Amino acid sequence: MSKINPEKIKKTQTVLKKKKVFVFSLLISLLSCSIRTGRLKLKQWGAYSSYNQNGKYYTLPGVPDFDDNGLWWYKDIYFSKHGTLKNTVVHLINKSISGLSGDQIDKIIALSPRSFLHHFRDTPGIRRQKHAGLYVYFSDDADRYNQQIQSRLKALGEHISDADAVMILVALIKHHNISIDDFAMLPEAKARKLSAQAIREFLERHGLGKKTPSTKP
Repeated sequence: MSKINPEKIKKTQTVLKKKKVFVFSLLISLLSCSIRTGRLKLKQWGAYSSYNQNGKYYTLPGVPDFDDNGLWWYKDIYFSKHGTLKNTVVHLINKSISGLSGDQIDKIIALSPRSFLHHFRDTPGIRRQKHAGLYVYFSDDADRYNQQIQSRLKALGEHISDADAVMILVALIKHHNISIDDFAMLPEAKARKLSAQAIREFLERHGLGKKTPSTKP
């Protein structure tokens, strides 16, 4: 592998930074180098590849003005300081206060969740659960997950307090074959204004969900 003149490298970086984003073929042309050398330079420089447009665009460090989520857009080309789309989504989900639905992820990264979220079912770092008919993605870290669940329920006005938890567990022992939907209709549950969804979340979080099946299909 022939050594590239440092002055040529400096001029190439100047051109690429002025362009803001570039394709690999331009880098090869400016450096007059092989594909292998070009890829090595991208790695050495810490270049970012776009998480859309099939990852064919690059930008150099110092060019992107990343937002609070670590994202930066140039026209219709999107970049993340977290690298790949998968790493970016996992980071956003773990950072979120109450987990993220597909639509919420869409609003952040500006990509339709239908195009990639089906690949995230068994992705390390996150877990997927259905809430009110929608799939929601949470951290798979136990402590973070519990925080996110409580925050989501609290936002819906369905926070499970310690007193609520005691009531649910006592009722579970007393009515161990009852469905979750009927569970929510019990006088003690109605008095505390606990919905079937809030009760289901609590039971699933503590590994008790299977003991109280839902009557809904």
